[in-house]
Amino acid sequence: MKYDKLFTVAKEKGISDLEIVVSTSNDLSFSLFQGEIDSYTSSSSSSYFIRGIYNNHLGSVNSDIYNNSMVEYLLNQIIESAKYIENDDPVFIFEGSKKYKKINTFNKELEKISIDEKMKKLYELEKKIKEGDKRICEVESVEYEESSYSETMINSKGLKLASKNNYFVYYGAALGQEKGQSKTGADIYFGNNFADFDVDKLAKNIVEDTVSQLGGEPCKSGIYKAVLSQEVVKSLMGAYISSACSEDVQKNSSLFVGKLHQKVASKKVTVMDMPLKKTLFSTWFDAEGVATYNKPIIKNGQLMTYLYSLSTAAKDGVETTGNAIGAGSKVYTGPHYLQMKPGKKSLEELFAKIGDGVYITDVSGLHAGLNSRSGNFSLQSTGFLIKNGKKDHPLDIITISGNLLDLFNDVVDVGNDSKEFMKSTFPSILVKKIAVSGK
Repeated sequence: MKYDKLFTVAKEKGISDLEIVVSTSNDLSFSLFQGEIDSYTSSSSSSYFIRGIYNNHLGSVNSDIYNNSMVEYLLNQIIESAKYIENDDPVFIFEGSKKYKKINTFNKELEKISIDEKMKKLYELEKKIKEGDKRICEVESVEYEESSYSETMINSKGLKLASKNNYFVYYGAALGQEKGQSKTGADIYFGNNFADFDVDKLAKNIVEDTVSQLGGEPCKSGIYKAVLSQEVVKSLMGAYISSACSEDVQKNSSLFVGKLHQKVASKKVTVMDMPLKKTLFSTWFDAEGVATYNKPIIKNGQLMTYLYSLSTAAKDGVETTGNAIGAGSKVYTGPHYLQMKPGKKSLEELFAKIGDGVYITDVSGLHAGLNSRSGNFSLQSTGFLIKNGKKDHPLDIITISGNLLDLFNDVVDVGNDSKEFMKSTFPSILVKKIAVSGK
């Protein structure tokens, strides 16, 4: 075994348990601007994350290189890092779950598609965006990215796990102009079956996203009934669900402190962590080697669980939920793949249900404008006015504000228009009210 010496010397040095995670990636990316290639990158990399228990503290080291001549140095680094740890948090090297549900999402056919064919699609995308509408004055960017990633986890307790995945991304952004106003629109496609990619559809989405914003103006400030798009729900719910992370709960810095099995949202809201859903991002073991499983975080508005790692679970005297994520020296908790249960109404039916209100399609400034501890937010937004149950003119230079607890308790209905993002799927939602600052 390549790592036999590492485990043997670790035991000699008093490291009671040891684990190594070997990650490899192969990445390709290129982009066009005005019909010319303006960037091209191809790279391969490996990383080695090693951690071990020394005097009941978990030391760790990262390295881009590994060989037998480095064993002494790497293990000494683990011992030194363990000596600097002052807390007495419980630490673990995991022996393995009783059962794993292995999922294979790697598509070896992607590697057989030539670079010329991938590049050809990018030229087509740029051309179709440019010709999609006379108001498109510039294609700001078209990009292709591809990644193949593998991970192997081996430890002194006999655990050995390996996973592999790959995917590609096409992205485009355009600038539209009309009557002195300029707007940028964009869209992205990701998958790992090249035959599924529809360049016409992506180009159409980018053009529509761009030109639909033209002619926008702020609405009057006030309290509005609102439909929030899938993208907006993803952003706000992602921040909200972070309150279920056990570290924040244990630090008393979560919105969900003391609210386990209590109502935290409308009965219309069910949000699942779905690591075993067959997507590009399926995860059948977590960062500590624990088997993952699908579970509700919020079910019919009730908070069902906190998300635990081995260490945080031990602090609360419960079982881990298999939600250790991250890499390197810091493992934290979080969802693997968020999915909100869709409703039965179409987007148009949601508009009809509110009659007059706003449709918020985008928010920005989450880092500065959303306080995850209090749940308060004030975010620059764009969208459309809704009049008589129909989408009306676009809105520009508006701000929405409120509190996440209030917002998700105010969900009246959920759309059937679920959209998949990277590591999540969300539908549109209808909320009773939201504060809008405009003119």
